[in-house]
Amino acid sequence: QVIKCKAAVLWEANKPFSIEEVEVAPPKQHEVRIKIMATGICRSDDHVVTGALVMPFPIILGHEAAGVVESVGQGVTSFKPGDKVIPLFIPQCGECKSCLNTKGNLCSKNDLALGGGLMPDGTTRFTCKGKAIHHFLGTSTFTEYTVVPESAVAKIDSAAPLEKVCLIGCGFSTGYGAALQTAKVEPGSTCAVFGLGGVGLSVVMGCKAAGASRIIAVDINKDKFAKAKELGATDCINPKDFEKPIHEVLIEMTGQGVDYSFEVIGRTDTMTAALACCQYNYGVSVIVGVPPAAQKITFDPMLLFTGRSWKGSVFGGWKSKDAVPKLVADYMNKKFVLDPLITHTLPFTKINEGFDLLRRGK
Repeated sequence: QVIKCKAAVLWEANKPFSIEEVEVAPPKQHEVRIKIMATGICRSDDHVVTGALVMPFPIILGHEAAGVVESVGQGVTSFKPGDKVIPLFIPQCGECKSCLNTKGNLCSKNDLALGGGLMPDGTTRFTCKGKAIHHFLGTSTFTEYTVVPESAVAKIDSAAPLEKVCLIGCGFSTGYGAALQTAKVEPGSTCAVFGLGGVGLSVVMGCKAAGASRIIAVDINKDKFAKAKELGATDCINPKDFEKPIHEVLIEMTGQGVDYSFEVIGRTDTMTAALACCQYNYGVSVIVGVPPAAQKITFDPMLLFTGRSWKGSVFGGWKSKDAVPKLVADYMNKKFVLDPLITHTLPFTKINEGFDLLRRGK
């Protein structure tokens, strides 16, 4: 039956979230209804608030979470009520070209490109005050209950602490995988990481896990430097401390530029700086931050002609359904830490305060 619960509804852009009572419909065929136990706040959610990521309103945002299966729709065999799960904003249908290719992970059933804000059948499971409310990236985790397609859920270790492993639903996996899966950082290499939010710090952790000998962290907020060093950064630099462009500073620091660079902010100027700071012949630069809507990049094509590679990475290049349970197992086996990425734990009703902390770089 229909569940009535609290959700943070965004009625329009550039407005605070409104805590409302919503009705959550039962799961249809091949769908799963999940009780959300913990959700993280990600800059991509804020991009919808500001209009940098275009989505239809009203909408329930949130895409980094962990919870417990409440009920399953017809035909669902791989999940049962009580299972601990992580919703996947990049699904894994197992049938499309990306799913079938060993190099791909961006399942064509994702809603990132479409931005339709609906379930695969073109309808929504949320209503509020008689109005239909849109889904976000097939997950919508800023609610006590959500409904997701079966292809967008991963079952995880029943002993996992949900308030920590929720980060594996986006931020941690995205950054860690950008280094290990997308760039394939090698032992002894030199890396530069632009942006030291939760995802950027996870890139630092990935570079360290891969055995990089030098990891240069770049941010205009020097308050982020101590934590970056704790997680493996060898150098921390603030572009505001230099007269010359940051890519020139990095080239001088390293001799010929870094082997790998990562843009984890979502700004076009830092994307070109990250490309320019990597070694001119074999350097690899990875775009991890969500690019702003309706912005274009102009750059000197000679940067690529000499041999550099420019890549993008969504969800760290992981095939979501396969990788998430393994990453949770690795966390349980203490292969990496998540605590340093968690700065505040707030009750759900204080979600707007959480976004204020994000925007203030706290």
